[in-house]
Amino acid sequence: MSTQRIAFKVHGTVQGVGFRDFTQKRAAEFDLKGFVKNTHCGRVEGEAQGTPESVRKLLKEINNGPRLAHVVKVEKRDLAVQDGETHFNVMRTSESVFDATS
Repeated sequence: MSTQRIAFKVHGTVQGVGFRDFTQKRAAEFDLKGFVKNTHCGRVEGEAQGTPESVRKLLKEINNGPRLAHVVKVEKRDLAVQDGETHFNVMRTSESVFDATS
């Protein structure tokens, strides 16, 4: 079974609407590993790893977001697979590292 890892950045009304919890729950449903966090610039970003089908499902879900969110755009970048993660975490708000992952 192949494994894929992506970085994602979500633009729009995505903070203060339960977006990180929404993403974590969907990632757990799809058996993905990784993390999600708010950024100081007002976006949500993270990394997700699992089967290509599971990653595709997560991207579809976060493109819609939770009920109170308004997603304008989702950016995605492919990353190298990482070993050792056991689940999908919600992390503290921090600076964006999305552009540094390319």
